[in-house]
Amino acid sequence: MAHDDGAVSYRFALRPLWILSHLFVLACIVGMFRAGFWQLDRLHQRQELNATVAARATEPPLTLDGAAALVDAVGVEGADFRTVEATGRYLSDEQVLVRNRSQNGSPGYWVLTPLADDASDHVVTVNRGWVPIELVERPDGAELYAPPDGPVTVAGYVRATEEREGLGVEDPPGDLDTLSRVDVDRYDQQVDAELDSYWIQLSLQAPEQAQRVPEAVPLPPPDDGPHLNYAGQWFIFGTLTAIVYPLLLRRRAHKPAERHGVPEQVRDETVGAAP
Repeated sequence: MAHDDGAVSYRFALRPLWILSHLFVLACIVGMFRAGFWQLDRLHQRQELNATVAARATEPPLTLDGAAALVDAVGVEGADFRTVEATGRYLSDEQVLVRNRSQNGSPGYWVLTPLADDASDHVVTVNRGWVPIELVERPDGAELYAPPDGPVTVAGYVRATEEREGLGVEDPPGDLDTLSRVDVDRYDQQVDAELDSYWIQLSLQAPEQAQRVPEAVPLPPPDDGPHLNYAGQWFIFGTLTAIVYPLLLRRRAHKPAERHGVPEQVRDETVGAAP
């Protein structure tokens, strides 16, 4: 009896391998849309950060006493990016580097140096800026980015301590020359003076560095970043996958060989030999 080649059957799609294919494609679609919504969430976070930085930049700068009082009242997050000014002396013997920090696409370190305030008993961690790896590896490199001797006046931004996230490295105990992040609590363990709970991201210093290093670490650019574009790409990929995969199933369902489980060449020969 001849087969009805005009009929369409999707029974092949119930085979175990095809079911695995359906589940895989479904997981990909869900993952793509989740990635898109995650990028939108990152966009909203970026917009909130930009608004916070812009609003706090217009407020008068804090002294270290004022910064400490604000942090005690609202927490470090509530004081993040407030401008602060201080005059004091760097404790150069307590200086450490923070690993794996890049600037303008070049790898390097951040330089952390405690500053003892002349007007109070506060000692605060100052991120004096970024230095390239090549400079740190030079025999005379430390001299080139050493802090000035004597009194200095610094201006910068209050920043919250950085905490370990996910699979991040945990710094071991002891006196270390480098840290994995600006963890003020960990840094405080190897500094003789008691550090304030936040750190300062330096923007200006007088007198300036003689060798123009370290380079000040810039604030995040006041834009939305690439998150909206990334979200759009993920949504497009997910939508296309949801459209194209059923079309592929439909095309396979219209193939006679797949429909009847008989190689198409054999079917043609059989049909040709029929009386």
